[in-house]
Amino acid sequence: MTTETSIQDFKAALLGELLQPGNAGYDEARKIYNSMIDKHPRLIARCEDVADVILAVNYARDNNLVLAVKAGGHSAPGLSVCDDGLVIDLTHMNGIRVNKDDKTVRVEGGCTLGALDHATHAFGLAVPCGVISTTGIGGLTLGGGSGYLTRKYGLSIDNLLEADMVLADGSFVTASEDKHEDLFWAIRGGGGNFGVVTSFLFQAHPVSMDYAGPMLWELDQVKPVMQWYRDFMLDAPEDLYGFFAFLQVPPGEPFPEAYHNKKMGGIIWCYSGDMDKAEKVFEPIRNLVPKPAIDLVGPIPHPALQGMFDPLFPPGHQWYMKGDFITEIPDEAIDQHIAFARKIPTLLSGIHLYPINGAAHKVKEDATAWAFREANWSQVIIGVDPDPKNKDKIIEWARAYHDAIHPYAAGGAYVNFLMDEGEERIKDTYRGNYDKLARIKYKYDPDNLFRMNQNIKPLATA
Repeated sequence: MTTETSIQDFKAALLGELLQPGNAGYDEARKIYNSMIDKHPRLIARCEDVADVILAVNYARDNNLVLAVKAGGHSAPGLSVCDDGLVIDLTHMNGIRVNKDDKTVRVEGGCTLGALDHATHAFGLAVPCGVISTTGIGGLTLGGGSGYLTRKYGLSIDNLLEADMVLADGSFVTASEDKHEDLFWAIRGGGGNFGVVTSFLFQAHPVSMDYAGPMLWELDQVKPVMQWYRDFMLDAPEDLYGFFAFLQVPPGEPFPEAYHNKKMGGIIWCYSGDMDKAEKVFEPIRNLVPKPAIDLVGPIPHPALQGMFDPLFPPGHQWYMKGDFITEIPDEAIDQHIAFARKIPTLLSGIHLYPINGAAHKVKEDATAWAFREANWSQVIIGVDPDPKNKDKIIEWARAYHDAIHPYAAGGAYVNFLMDEGEERIKDTYRGNYDKLARIKYKYDPDNLFRMNQNIKPLATA
């Protein structure tokens, strides 16, 4: 148990701030992206360096405190904050160093995707990750990491070369293909179960300009488009990425006023190949029948694409999501999608089908903890609204939608799209990799100190 003396000693040892209830900045620091979550930690350690992280891990362990780790704070179920325990806040650990010679980038654990994109873009490079620039690189990567470059360069974990970590016993290690190989295997998809990652080393790739943006169709015309898309995306050039979405058109630029607030279906494209060939690549897409009602696809810098949705989704909205891995999209599933698209409850709610094939399929299923390499899409249904009064409305719609569409799913879900759904759902997500993960968990965290996550319980080896 904590005492006032132990807290003061801990505070004095830290380079960063230690916040308690009543301190200036405490309420802001305990907030996360999803305002549906309202938790009150006993302590928040705003770590400035690895030494602070080691001190915080040791303090939590020695005082039997629940421990949560916050990077970007985008965990929809609120796993980056806790009641009554200690939060390790990494947001001040946000340094980035690009090595232009070998095209690698060292990223501290508190960085956001936007900061990473800003740093790499100056060198004509990018790391495959995400679609919202305020997302923390830590949580996204540890869960797997999909985004606009997945079909060309794989998941974020497929581009991870090593990670510096503080373990449950307070030790500091580097995990890579030739150092702590079992730990390196586990953190590539196993979430925050194994320690605090203080920095990542990624392989970056030559990406500067994309040819990208949304094409949208009216719901009465979208079924044949989705039928075409489900087949096209399986064999599309790996330079071309497009996620399917059902949404309500935002009431503002650059969308034509006639479509403001209209429920539509569409594809958000990203072509990252030779820009001189982009128009030719999109020629048959633009000649689809029916043609899109809205076509905003064109040249855009990669960081601008990554931040395209940021104005719509600032921190502080109510969020509820339901995820699934998808291998096939039969006509019956398309009919359900369209039916629930007609019932989208709020302006910001919708559904996304993110492709996870192409380069991501070239990695063997047992090569990392990510266990659905044969899946073609990661689907997420999102209920979003700034008004807490609409909480029940968005949850009920998302759950009903998921209940209707789940029979067509492959099983499991991208771990970063899970809410608090229980142990069996986590096991379904890791399938045959689960027992190996549980044994590695026992080796590195036998007492389950790192349990504020989609938790993999330690399993002692026979």
